Parts: sequence; structure tokens; C-alpha cells
Amino acid sequence: MALFSRVRTPATTAFRFRHFSTVSPNSSTSLTTHQNSSAALSRLKSEQDPDSILEICRAARLTPSSHIDRIALSVAISKLSEGNHFQSIDTFLQELRSRPDLQNNRFVSHSLILYGQAKMLNRAVTVFDEFYNKGFCRSTKSLNALLVAGLIAKDYEEVKRIFMEFPQRYKIDPDLETYNNAIKAFCESGSSNSVYSILVDMKKGGVKPNATTFGTLLAGFYVEEKYEDVGKVLNLMKEYGIPVGVNTYNIRIQTLCILKKSNEAKTLLHGMLSKGINPNSVTYNHLIHGFCKEGNLEEAKSLFNSMVNRGLEPDSNCYFNMVHFLCQGGDFEAALKICKDSMEKKWVPKFSTMKSLVNGLVSISKVEEAKELIKNVKKKFSKNADLWDEIEKGLL
Repeated sequence: MALFSRVRTPATTAFRFRHFSTVSPNSSTSLTTHQNSSAALSRLKSEQDPDSILEICRAARLTPSSHIDRIALSVAISKLSEGNHFQSIDTFLQELRSRPDLQNNRFVSHSLILYGQAKMLNRAVTVFDEFYNKGFCRSTKSLNALLVAGLIAKDYEEVKRIFMEFPQRYKIDPDLETYNNAIKAFCESGSSNSVYSILVDMKKGGVKPNATTFGTLLAGFYVEEKYEDVGKVLNLMKEYGIPVGVNTYNIRIQTLCILKKSNEAKTLLHGMLSKGINPNSVTYNHLIHGFCKEGNLEEAKSLFNSMVNRGLEPDSNCYFNMVHFLCQGGDFEAALKICKDSMEKKWVPKFSTMKSLVNGLVSISKVEEAKELIKNVKKKFSKNADLWDEIEKGLL
């Protein structure tokens, strides 16, 4: 596939040059590096043309040392991948690796992760080997980056192979992150029992597992419905002196809710409280979403109120989920109350949810409330104002 697939006239090329000159490092404007990156990210979010995406990235001279640049690179790779422009991705990443300022382990490792994001793990493995022979990728961090690339690509079998073969082949000692990445691959591929042997290897190598290790394993056994093993893992945590705290409970609660076993998850909440472990907002968010998905809106509302009464702050997604599912369940008055609370925090649900709420209010003869809601949305949030005008006309 050619890197540039579209033929441009000289006039079009000149227009493109002027359009992107504001993010060029040689621009006459005095934009800071951060402003350049912000401008590039803003354009990338709305750009679909692969050629233009590459032009934006090149002009901004993105680097993984900057957080905003990493986001911009991720957005660019995602868009190119969605359009199946894999050769363009490879060519672009090769260009970046050839830049003098990116001739370092940090960028090579980051490029491996970008390949994983594009589901080009075979290419990531080739690049790892290529740069190892050049004196790069000889650290555990580089190996871990390759494993993360595999996890992002969801190529769990390849992650397992890399974990089992590469440390010896490349003479790289695995660390805790290496083992945790491998454990995640085994658990997410339905092979959680295999982790017991990894724990043995960790012990031999003097690497102590942490809460993340066991949290991943617990989630794996829950998904596989191996509840006896859940108990074994909890006992192992005690043996290793790792406390079973709120984060461990949150993992268990989240997994049960995903499995549509929210009542069992709520039992764990009671267990936490009886042991003096205080739930946090994450605990309640998992439970509320779980009960919403199962259609038990009364329980979801009860948990939402309990959360607020405990002084815990629901996040924007919690508000949005409540409004969405309450509208689905026909409880438009409760949805309106929660929506108003959300908007007070400057969090507005997506247009389709808001439209559903407005139509629902009209259906229960709450036309004035619907009009007031539209008025507030338009006042605080100008986006989609023209669409709201059309809906508002229908209410007259």
C-alpha cells in the first residue's frame, strides 16, 4: 500500500501547507511546544484522511516524552488502523525511529506499544529483534513494552510465547511487571490455572507478587467461575502478607457485575463493611452499573443514594449510566433529577440520552419540564443547539 494514496494538485498541496503551518516547528508564530501539540491533537481528533493525519504528526514533531504527544500519537495510530492503513503506520513509525532525537530506548519501546495498538504485533516483534541487535531493547522495560503491545493487541498466545522464550533468548531478567503482564495474558485467555506455576517461578527468582498479581488472578478465576480457586488466591494473599483491601474487593465486585451477578457482588459489599473496610466511589460505580444492566433500577437508585449519603462523589459515567438506564426503564422523573444534578457539575449526558429523556418527559405530560431542560442545555452547552431547536419546535 502506498504511503500517500491520494493524488493532489499543486493548488491542493499549497493549501495543505498553509493549513498545517501553524504546527510547524519553523512557523513564524510563537506557539509553544505544548500549544503545537494541543493544536495537532485537536486536528487529529476531527481528521479522517490518512495523508492529512500523517502531515499533522510530522509537522508537530511529536515525541513520547510529552504526555499530550503520546495521546496525539495514539489517536493518529488508532485512526490509521481503523482505516486499515497498516503500511502507512509502519512507514511513519520507521520515520520516527530514524529521527536523531528519538534514537533511544524510550521511543523504540513506545513504538512497540503503538504497533500493538494497531494490532501489528508481528511487526513489533521484528522491530524488537532488529533494535536488540543494534544495542537497544536490552532492558526489562523494553521486554515489558513488547508484552504490553501484545496485551493491547489481545494476542494472548503470542504474549505467552514471548514471556516463555524471550528472557532466555535475549538474556533479559523478568521483573514483577513482566510476570504481571504474562499473568494477565493467561487469565484473559481462560488459562488462569497456569498462573500457579508462574507464581512458583516468581518465588524461585526472588520476585514477590503484589496486589495487582492477585487481583488479576482473582478476576480470571471469577470469569472462569472457579470459585474454589478464588478462595485459594485469597489464602495466598495472606501467606504473602498482602492485605485484602478495597481495591481487591473492587476487582471482585466489578467482575461479578460484568458476569451479571450483581446480587453476589452486593454481598461482597456487606462483607467489606462488616470487616471495617470502607467502600469507595469505584465500588459503588461498579455495583450501580451492574444493577442497571440487569434492569434492577430500584437497587441501582438505592445504591446511588447510599453512595451520596456516605459522602462519596459519583463520577460523570455514573451519572450518565443512571440517566440512560432510568430512561430505558421509563422512570423519567428520577432520570430528570439525576440529570439536573449532573448538569450542575457541568456534566451533560450524550445527545441521544438527553433526547430520550425529553421525549420521555413529554410522554408523561411533563412538557414544561422538558422545555426547561432543553433551555438549560442550550444555555450551558452550545453544542447541538440547532438539533435542540428542531426538537423544541416539536413541543410547541
